[in-house]
Amino acid sequence: MILKKATVLIVDDDPDVLTAVKLLLKTETKEIITEKNPENINWLLQKNEVDLVLLDMNYNSAINTGNEGIYWLRKIKEWKPNVCVIMITAYGDIDLAVRSLKEGANDFVVKPWHNEKLIDTIKDLLDKKEGGGKSTKASVKSEGGEKTILGDSEVMEDIFHKVNKIAPTDANILILGENGTGKDLMAKAIHERSLRADKPFVKVDVGALTDSLFESELFGHKKGAYTDAREDRMGRFEEAEGGTLFLDEIGNISLQQQAKLLTVLQNRHVTRLGTNKAVDINIRLICATNVPLQELANENKFRKDLIYRINTVEINMPPLRKRAEDIVVLAKHFAKIYATKYLKPAIDFDAAALNKLRGYSYPGNVRELQYTIERAVIMADDQHLKADDLLFSVLESPGENIINDDNIQLSTLEKNAILRVIEKHNGNITRAAKELGLTRTALYRRLSKYDI
Repeated sequence: MILKKATVLIVDDDPDVLTAVKLLLKTETKEIITEKNPENINWLLQKNEVDLVLLDMNYNSAINTGNEGIYWLRKIKEWKPNVCVIMITAYGDIDLAVRSLKEGANDFVVKPWHNEKLIDTIKDLLDKKEGGGKSTKASVKSEGGEKTILGDSEVMEDIFHKVNKIAPTDANILILGENGTGKDLMAKAIHERSLRADKPFVKVDVGALTDSLFESELFGHKKGAYTDAREDRMGRFEEAEGGTLFLDEIGNISLQQQAKLLTVLQNRHVTRLGTNKAVDINIRLICATNVPLQELANENKFRKDLIYRINTVEINMPPLRKRAEDIVVLAKHFAKIYATKYLKPAIDFDAAALNKLRGYSYPGNVRELQYTIERAVIMADDQHLKADDLLFSVLESPGENIINDDNIQLSTLEKNAILRVIEKHNGNITRAAKELGLTRTALYRRLSKYDI
Protein backbone atom coordinates (compact mmCIF):
# COMPACT_ATOMS: atom_id res chain seq x y z
CA MET A 1 0.00 0.00 0.00
CA ILE A 2 1.29 3.49 -0.84
CA LEU A 3 1.69 5.62 2.27
CA LYS A 4 -0.20 8.47 0.58
CA LYS A 5 -3.33 6.30 0.59
CA ALA A 6 -2.99 5.13 4.21
CA THR A 7 -4.87 6.10 7.34
CA VAL A 8 -2.65 6.09 10.44
CA LEU A 9 -3.84 6.15 14.05
CA ILE A 10 -1.39 7.28 16.73
CA VAL A 11 -2.24 6.64 20.39
CA ASP A 12 -0.07 8.34 23.02
CA ASP A 13 -0.90 10.25 26.20
CA ASP A 14 1.87 12.77 25.48
CA PRO A 15 0.35 15.66 23.43
CA ASP A 16 3.82 16.70 22.22
CA VAL A 17 4.33 13.27 20.64
CA LEU A 18 0.92 13.43 18.98
CA THR A 19 1.68 16.86 17.55
CA ALA A 20 5.14 15.87 16.35
CA VAL A 21 3.93 12.76 14.53
CA LYS A 22 0.96 14.56 13.01
CA LEU A 23 3.21 17.27 11.61
CA LEU A 24 5.64 14.65 10.30
CA LEU A 25 3.05 12.45 8.56
CA LYS A 26 0.33 14.88 7.53
CA THR A 27 1.85 15.40 4.05
CA GLU A 28 2.84 11.73 3.74
CA THR A 29 -0.51 10.04 4.42
CA LYS A 30 -4.16 10.21 3.49
CA GLU A 31 -5.26 10.82 7.11
CA ILE A 32 -3.69 11.05 10.57
CA ILE A 33 -5.87 10.34 13.62
CA THR A 34 -4.48 11.19 17.06
CA GLU A 35 -5.78 9.93 20.40
CA LYS A 36 -4.59 10.39 24.01
CA ASN A 37 -6.87 7.83 25.64
CA PRO A 38 -6.30 4.18 24.60
CA GLU A 39 -9.78 3.27 25.82
CA ASN A 40 -11.10 4.98 22.68
CA ILE A 41 -9.12 2.75 20.31
CA ASN A 42 -11.95 0.32 19.57
CA TRP A 43 -14.38 3.10 18.72
CA LEU A 44 -11.82 4.72 16.39
CA LEU A 45 -11.05 1.41 14.65
CA GLN A 46 -14.75 0.77 14.04
CA LYS A 47 -15.35 4.31 12.78
CA ASN A 48 -12.33 4.54 10.46
CA GLU A 49 -10.56 2.27 7.95
CA VAL A 50 -7.25 2.35 9.79
CA ASP A 51 -4.24 0.78 8.05
CA LEU A 52 -1.61 1.23 10.75
CA VAL A 53 -1.51 2.08 14.47
CA LEU A 54 1.38 3.75 16.28
CA LEU A 55 0.86 2.63 19.88
CA ASP A 56 2.65 3.90 22.98
CA MET A 57 3.78 1.32 25.55
CA ASN A 58 2.83 3.24 28.72
CA TYR A 59 -0.23 5.22 29.84
CA ASN A 60 -1.79 6.58 32.99
CA SER A 61 -4.60 4.17 32.33
CA ALA A 62 -7.39 2.50 34.26
CA ILE A 63 -5.98 -0.79 32.98
CA ASN A 64 -3.66 -1.92 35.74
CA THR A 65 -1.53 -4.51 33.96
CA GLY A 66 1.90 -3.03 34.51
CA ASN A 67 2.44 -3.00 30.74
CA GLU A 68 -0.53 -1.28 29.16
CA GLY A 69 0.97 -1.30 25.69
CA ILE A 70 0.90 -5.11 25.56
CA TYR A 71 -2.71 -5.10 26.77
CA TRP A 72 -3.87 -2.68 24.08
CA LEU A 73 -1.83 -4.48 21.41
CA ARG A 74 -3.70 -7.70 22.19
CA LYS A 75 -7.01 -5.84 22.02
CA ILE A 76 -6.17 -4.30 18.64
CA LYS A 77 -5.22 -7.69 17.24
CA GLU A 78 -8.49 -9.07 18.61
CA TRP A 79 -10.58 -6.28 17.09
CA LYS A 80 -8.66 -5.79 13.81
CA PRO A 81 -6.19 -8.66 13.20
CA ASN A 82 -4.95 -7.25 9.89
CA VAL A 83 -4.04 -3.78 11.15
CA CYS A 84 -0.28 -3.15 11.36
CA VAL A 85 0.92 -2.04 14.79
CA ILE A 86 4.16 -0.23 15.60
CA MET A 87 4.95 0.09 19.30
CA ILE A 88 6.47 3.32 20.63
CA THR A 89 8.82 2.82 23.55
CA ALA A 90 11.47 4.50 25.64
CA TYR A 91 14.96 2.99 25.62
CA GLY A 92 14.48 1.61 29.13
CA ASP A 93 11.51 -0.49 27.96
CA ILE A 94 13.35 -2.30 25.16
CA ASP A 95 12.77 -5.76 26.65
CA LEU A 96 9.04 -5.05 26.84
CA ALA A 97 9.02 -3.82 23.25
CA VAL A 98 10.81 -6.96 22.08
CA ARG A 99 8.18 -8.99 23.92
CA SER A 100 5.53 -7.08 21.98
CA LEU A 101 6.92 -8.58 18.75
CA LYS A 102 6.13 -12.03 20.14
CA GLU A 103 2.63 -10.77 20.99
CA GLY A 104 1.92 -9.73 17.40
CA ALA A 105 3.36 -6.25 16.96
CA ASN A 106 4.83 -5.67 13.51
CA ASP A 107 7.65 -3.43 14.69
CA PHE A 108 8.71 -0.94 17.34
CA VAL A 109 10.46 2.45 17.43
CA VAL A 110 12.44 3.95 20.27
CA LYS A 111 11.99 7.54 21.49
CA PRO A 112 13.44 9.82 20.29
CA TRP A 113 13.29 8.42 16.78
CA HIS A 114 14.78 9.65 13.52
CA ASN A 115 11.99 11.01 11.35
CA GLU A 116 13.23 9.44 8.12
CA LYS A 117 13.60 6.06 9.79
CA LEU A 118 10.07 6.21 11.19
CA ILE A 119 8.66 7.02 7.75
CA ASP A 120 10.69 4.21 6.15
CA THR A 121 9.46 1.77 8.80
CA ILE A 122 5.84 2.66 8.14
CA LYS A 123 6.31 2.48 4.36
CA ASP A 124 7.98 -0.92 4.58
CA LEU A 125 5.22 -2.38 6.74
CA LEU A 126 2.49 -1.11 4.44
CA ASP A 127 4.37 -2.39 1.38
CA LYS A 128 4.80 -5.78 3.05
CA LYS A 129 1.09 -5.88 3.88
CA GLU A 130 0.18 -5.02 0.28
CA GLY A 131 2.62 -7.63 -1.06
CA GLY A 132 1.08 -10.45 0.95
CA GLY A 133 3.63 -10.42 3.73
CA LYS A 134 6.91 -10.20 1.80
CA SER A 135 8.88 -6.99 2.19
CA THR A 136 9.82 -5.13 -0.99
CA LYS A 137 13.01 -3.86 0.61
CA ALA A 138 16.33 -5.71 0.21
CA SER A 139 17.60 -7.82 3.05
CA VAL A 140 20.47 -6.59 5.16
CA LYS A 141 23.25 -9.13 5.27
CA SER A 142 26.48 -9.49 7.20
CA GLU A 143 29.38 -8.44 5.02
CA GLY A 144 32.93 -9.71 4.99
CA GLY A 145 33.92 -11.96 2.05
CA GLU A 146 33.34 -15.63 2.76
CA LYS A 147 31.89 -14.60 6.15
CA THR A 148 28.81 -13.12 4.47
CA ILE A 149 25.31 -14.25 5.44
CA LEU A 150 23.24 -14.64 2.28
CA GLY A 151 19.72 -15.78 1.57
CA ASP A 152 16.73 -14.85 -0.55
CA SER A 153 14.40 -17.49 0.90
CA GLU A 154 11.38 -16.37 2.86
CA VAL A 155 12.71 -17.85 6.11
CA MET A 156 15.96 -15.89 5.77
CA GLU A 157 14.11 -12.69 4.84
CA ASP A 158 12.17 -13.02 8.09
CA ILE A 159 15.38 -13.55 10.05
CA PHE A 160 17.07 -10.52 8.45
CA HIS A 161 14.04 -8.38 9.31
CA LYS A 162 14.07 -9.64 12.90
CA VAL A 163 17.80 -8.95 13.23
CA ASN A 164 17.38 -5.40 12.00
CA LYS A 165 14.82 -4.80 14.74
CA ILE A 166 16.60 -6.40 17.68
CA ALA A 167 20.22 -5.55 16.84
CA PRO A 168 20.06 -1.90 18.04
CA THR A 169 18.65 -3.03 21.40
CA ASP A 170 20.47 -4.58 24.35
CA ALA A 171 18.13 -7.56 24.44
CA ASN A 172 19.84 -10.88 25.22
CA ILE A 173 19.62 -13.22 22.23
CA LEU A 174 19.69 -17.01 21.96
CA ILE A 175 20.62 -18.35 18.51
CA LEU A 176 19.42 -21.89 17.84
CA GLY A 177 20.32 -24.18 14.97
CA GLU A 178 22.20 -27.22 13.77
CA ASN A 179 25.97 -27.22 13.35
CA GLY A 180 27.06 -25.38 10.23
CA THR A 181 24.02 -23.10 9.91
CA GLY A 182 25.96 -19.90 10.64
CA LYS A 183 25.13 -19.16 14.28
CA ASP A 184 28.50 -17.51 14.93
CA LEU A 185 28.18 -15.34 11.81
CA MET A 186 24.72 -14.27 12.90
CA ALA A 187 26.04 -13.28 16.34
CA LYS A 188 28.73 -11.14 14.68
CA ALA A 189 26.17 -9.58 12.32
CA ILE A 190 23.96 -8.60 15.26
CA HIS A 191 26.93 -7.00 17.03
CA GLU A 192 27.90 -5.06 13.88
CA ARG A 193 24.38 -3.60 13.70
CA SER A 194 24.14 -2.76 17.39
CA LEU A 195 24.90 0.46 19.22
CA ARG A 196 27.96 -1.36 20.58
CA ALA A 197 29.50 -2.00 17.16
CA ASP A 198 32.62 0.06 17.94
CA LYS A 199 33.23 -1.93 21.13
CA PRO A 200 34.69 -5.45 21.50
CA PHE A 201 33.03 -8.60 20.20
CA VAL A 202 34.31 -11.46 22.35
CA LYS A 203 33.53 -15.09 21.50
CA VAL A 204 33.92 -17.96 23.98
CA ASP A 205 33.32 -21.63 23.20
CA VAL A 206 31.99 -22.37 26.69
CA GLY A 207 31.07 -25.93 25.75
CA ALA A 208 34.78 -26.76 25.57
CA LEU A 209 35.64 -25.35 29.02
CA THR A 210 36.20 -27.70 31.93
CA ASP A 211 34.81 -26.81 35.36
CA SER A 212 38.31 -25.82 36.49
CA LEU A 213 38.80 -23.41 33.57
CA PHE A 214 35.27 -22.02 33.37
CA GLU A 215 35.54 -19.37 36.10
CA SER A 216 39.08 -18.34 35.19
CA GLU A 217 38.25 -17.97 31.50
CA LEU A 218 35.02 -16.03 31.96
CA PHE A 219 35.62 -14.12 35.20
CA GLY A 220 39.43 -13.85 35.35
CA HIS A 221 41.83 -14.50 38.22
CA LYS A 222 44.44 -12.88 40.43
CA LYS A 223 48.05 -13.99 40.48
CA GLY A 224 48.41 -16.98 42.78
CA ALA A 225 44.70 -17.87 42.74
CA TYR A 226 45.73 -21.39 41.77
CA THR A 227 48.94 -23.23 40.83
CA ASP A 228 49.31 -21.99 37.24
CA ALA A 229 47.99 -18.46 37.88
CA ARG A 230 51.33 -16.69 37.37
CA GLU A 231 49.87 -13.25 36.70
CA ASP A 232 46.62 -11.32 36.94
CA ARG A 233 44.25 -12.16 34.10
CA MET A 234 41.15 -10.34 32.90
CA GLY A 235 38.19 -12.61 32.17
CA ARG A 236 36.11 -12.56 28.99
CA PHE A 237 33.30 -10.61 30.64
CA GLU A 238 35.70 -7.76 31.36
CA GLU A 239 37.27 -8.03 27.89
CA ALA A 240 33.83 -7.50 26.37
CA GLU A 241 33.13 -4.39 28.47
CA GLY A 242 30.85 -2.03 26.55
CA GLY A 243 30.51 -4.54 23.72
CA THR A 244 29.08 -7.99 23.05
CA LEU A 245 29.93 -11.31 24.72
CA PHE A 246 29.09 -14.33 22.56
CA LEU A 247 28.87 -17.64 24.45
CA ASP A 248 28.87 -20.45 21.91
CA GLU A 249 27.69 -24.00 22.69
CA ILE A 250 25.89 -22.75 25.82
CA GLY A 251 23.79 -25.92 25.85
CA ASN A 252 26.81 -28.03 26.76
CA ILE A 253 27.79 -26.39 30.06
CA SER A 254 27.24 -28.20 33.36
CA LEU A 255 24.62 -27.31 35.95
CA GLN A 256 27.40 -26.03 38.23
CA GLN A 257 28.67 -23.73 35.49
CA GLN A 258 25.11 -22.59 34.77
CA ALA A 259 24.65 -21.53 38.41
CA LYS A 260 27.82 -19.42 38.31
CA LEU A 261 26.84 -17.81 35.02
CA LEU A 262 23.33 -17.04 36.25
CA THR A 263 24.71 -15.29 39.34
CA VAL A 264 26.87 -13.01 37.21
CA LEU A 265 24.01 -12.16 34.83
CA GLN A 266 21.68 -11.37 37.72
CA ASN A 267 24.17 -9.25 39.68
CA ARG A 268 25.83 -7.65 36.61
CA HIS A 269 29.29 -7.98 38.12
CA VAL A 270 32.11 -10.51 38.19
CA THR A 271 34.60 -11.44 40.89
CA ARG A 272 37.98 -12.70 39.76
CA LEU A 273 39.26 -15.90 41.32
CA GLY A 274 41.51 -15.12 44.25
CA THR A 275 39.84 -11.84 45.17
CA ASN A 276 36.65 -10.60 46.83
CA LYS A 277 36.45 -7.40 44.77
CA ALA A 278 33.44 -7.27 42.46
CA VAL A 279 33.82 -5.60 39.05
CA ASP A 280 30.71 -4.16 37.39
CA ILE A 281 30.07 -5.32 33.84
CA ASN A 282 28.26 -3.71 30.94
CA ILE A 283 27.88 -6.21 28.12
CA ARG A 284 25.31 -7.36 25.59
CA LEU A 285 24.93 -11.15 25.76
CA ILE A 286 24.40 -13.44 22.79
CA CYS A 287 24.35 -17.22 23.24
CA ALA A 288 24.14 -20.08 20.76
CA THR A 289 23.47 -23.80 20.90
CA ASN A 290 22.70 -26.68 18.57
CA VAL A 291 20.45 -28.19 21.26
CA PRO A 292 16.71 -27.74 20.45
CA LEU A 293 14.96 -25.37 22.87
CA GLN A 294 12.52 -28.05 24.07
CA GLU A 295 15.43 -30.35 24.90
CA LEU A 296 17.36 -27.50 26.49
CA ALA A 297 14.40 -26.80 28.79
CA ASN A 298 14.90 -30.17 30.52
CA GLU A 299 15.57 -29.15 34.14
CA ASN A 300 17.91 -32.12 34.57
CA LYS A 301 20.23 -30.63 31.96
CA PHE A 302 19.66 -26.88 31.92
CA ARG A 303 18.18 -24.38 34.39
CA LYS A 304 14.98 -22.75 33.15
CA ASP A 305 15.77 -19.54 35.04
CA LEU A 306 18.98 -19.26 33.00
CA ILE A 307 17.08 -19.91 29.76
CA TYR A 308 14.78 -16.99 30.53
CA ARG A 309 17.78 -14.82 31.35
CA ILE A 310 19.61 -15.48 28.06
CA ASN A 311 16.55 -15.75 25.83
CA THR A 312 14.81 -12.39 25.60
CA VAL A 313 14.65 -13.07 21.87
CA GLU A 314 15.50 -16.27 20.03
CA ILE A 315 16.63 -16.69 16.43
CA ASN A 316 16.28 -20.07 14.76
CA MET A 317 18.87 -20.56 12.01
CA PRO A 318 17.28 -23.01 9.54
CA PRO A 319 19.19 -25.98 8.12
CA LEU A 320 20.14 -25.60 4.48
CA ARG A 321 17.72 -28.35 3.44
CA LYS A 322 14.86 -26.08 4.61
CA ARG A 323 16.04 -23.12 2.55
CA ALA A 324 16.82 -24.95 -0.69
CA GLU A 325 16.23 -21.83 -2.80
CA ASP A 326 19.42 -20.37 -1.27
CA ILE A 327 21.72 -23.23 -2.32
CA VAL A 328 22.67 -21.91 -5.75
CA VAL A 329 23.04 -18.35 -4.46
CA LEU A 330 25.45 -19.54 -1.78
CA ALA A 331 27.33 -21.87 -4.13
CA LYS A 332 27.98 -19.09 -6.64
CA HIS A 333 29.03 -16.77 -3.84
CA PHE A 334 31.57 -19.28 -2.51
CA ALA A 335 32.81 -20.02 -6.04
CA LYS A 336 33.52 -16.33 -6.56
CA ILE A 337 35.28 -16.02 -3.21
CA TYR A 338 37.55 -19.04 -3.70
CA ALA A 339 38.32 -18.31 -7.32
CA THR A 340 39.71 -14.98 -6.16
CA LYS A 341 41.48 -16.52 -3.17
CA TYR A 342 43.25 -19.19 -5.24
CA LEU A 343 44.01 -16.84 -8.18
CA LYS A 344 41.74 -18.62 -10.64
CA PRO A 345 39.50 -17.18 -13.37
CA ALA A 346 35.79 -16.72 -12.66
CA ILE A 347 34.12 -20.06 -11.98
CA ASP A 348 30.65 -21.09 -13.15
CA PHE A 349 28.52 -24.26 -12.90
CA ASP A 350 27.04 -26.35 -15.68
CA ALA A 351 23.42 -27.52 -15.48
CA ALA A 352 24.28 -30.98 -14.14
CA ALA A 353 26.38 -29.47 -11.36
CA LEU A 354 23.54 -27.15 -10.31
CA ASN A 355 21.12 -30.07 -10.28
CA LYS A 356 23.50 -32.05 -8.09
CA LEU A 357 23.79 -29.14 -5.67
CA ARG A 358 20.01 -28.77 -5.47
CA GLY A 359 19.45 -32.48 -4.98
CA TYR A 360 21.72 -32.98 -1.96
CA SER A 361 20.42 -32.80 1.64
CA TYR A 362 23.49 -31.08 3.24
CA PRO A 363 23.62 -32.70 6.68
CA GLY A 364 26.62 -30.43 7.29
CA ASN A 365 24.57 -27.38 6.25
CA VAL A 366 26.15 -24.21 4.82
CA ARG A 367 29.58 -25.17 6.15
CA GLU A 368 29.51 -28.40 4.14
CA LEU A 369 28.44 -26.55 0.99
CA GLN A 370 31.22 -24.01 1.52
CA TYR A 371 33.97 -26.62 1.83
CA THR A 372 32.53 -28.60 -1.10
CA ILE A 373 32.79 -25.55 -3.35
CA GLU A 374 36.26 -24.68 -2.06
CA ARG A 375 37.57 -28.16 -2.89
CA ALA A 376 35.92 -28.06 -6.31
CA VAL A 377 37.46 -24.68 -7.16
CA ILE A 378 40.91 -25.84 -6.07
CA MET A 379 40.73 -28.99 -8.21
CA ALA A 380 38.94 -27.42 -11.20
CA ASP A 381 40.63 -27.82 -14.59
CA ASP A 382 38.51 -25.20 -16.33
CA GLN A 383 36.06 -22.39 -15.58
CA HIS A 384 32.96 -24.61 -15.53
CA LEU A 385 32.36 -26.94 -12.59
CA LYS A 386 30.73 -30.24 -13.54
CA ALA A 387 28.75 -32.64 -11.39
CA ASP A 388 31.77 -34.91 -10.99
CA ASP A 389 33.76 -31.97 -9.56
CA LEU A 390 31.41 -31.75 -6.56
CA LEU A 391 32.43 -34.22 -3.87
CA PHE A 392 30.48 -33.96 -0.63
CA SER A 393 32.03 -34.58 2.77
CA VAL A 394 33.00 -38.18 3.49
CA LEU A 395 31.99 -37.61 7.10
CA GLU A 396 28.50 -36.37 6.30
CA SER A 397 27.87 -38.76 3.39
CA PRO A 398 30.34 -41.65 3.52
CA GLY A 399 30.99 -43.34 0.21
CA GLU A 400 30.18 -46.95 -0.61
CA ASN A 401 33.83 -47.93 -0.23
CA ILE A 402 33.58 -47.30 3.53
CA ILE A 403 30.62 -49.65 4.01
CA ASN A 404 31.69 -53.31 4.00
CA ASP A 405 29.00 -54.74 6.29
CA ASP A 406 25.24 -54.23 6.10
CA ASN A 407 25.09 -54.12 9.90
CA ILE A 408 27.97 -51.71 10.40
CA GLN A 409 27.25 -49.05 13.06
CA LEU A 410 27.13 -45.32 12.30
CA SER A 411 29.84 -44.71 14.90
CA THR A 412 32.16 -47.05 12.98
CA LEU A 413 31.51 -45.15 9.74
CA GLU A 414 32.30 -41.87 11.44
CA LYS A 415 35.48 -43.20 13.04
CA ASN A 416 36.71 -44.64 9.74
CA ALA A 417 35.97 -41.40 7.90
CA ILE A 418 37.90 -39.38 10.48
CA LEU A 419 40.89 -41.74 10.30
CA ARG A 420 41.00 -41.55 6.51
CA VAL A 421 40.93 -37.76 6.41
CA ILE A 422 43.55 -37.37 9.16
CA GLU A 423 45.79 -39.84 7.35
CA LYS A 424 45.25 -37.96 4.11
CA HIS A 425 46.54 -34.75 5.75
CA ASN A 426 49.45 -36.51 7.51
CA GLY A 427 48.03 -35.83 10.97
CA ASN A 428 47.34 -32.12 10.41
CA ILE A 429 44.25 -31.60 12.61
CA THR A 430 43.47 -28.12 11.27
CA ARG A 431 43.31 -29.31 7.66
CA ALA A 432 41.46 -32.48 8.58
CA ALA A 433 38.83 -30.54 10.53
CA LYS A 434 38.38 -28.16 7.62
CA GLU A 435 37.76 -30.99 5.13
CA LEU A 436 35.38 -32.72 7.52
CA GLY A 437 33.40 -29.53 7.99
CA LEU A 438 34.12 -29.42 11.73
CA THR A 439 35.75 -27.03 14.14
CA ARG A 440 39.04 -28.15 15.67
CA THR A 441 37.26 -28.43 19.04
CA ALA A 442 34.54 -30.69 17.60
CA LEU A 443 37.13 -32.90 15.90
CA TYR A 444 39.13 -33.25 19.12
CA ARG A 445 35.94 -34.35 20.88
CA ARG A 446 35.41 -37.07 18.30
CA LEU A 447 39.05 -38.17 18.60
CA SER A 448 38.55 -38.53 22.34
CA LYS A 449 35.24 -40.31 21.86
CA TYR A 450 36.77 -42.96 19.62
CA ASP A 451 40.12 -43.15 21.45
CA ILE A 452 41.97 -42.15 18.31
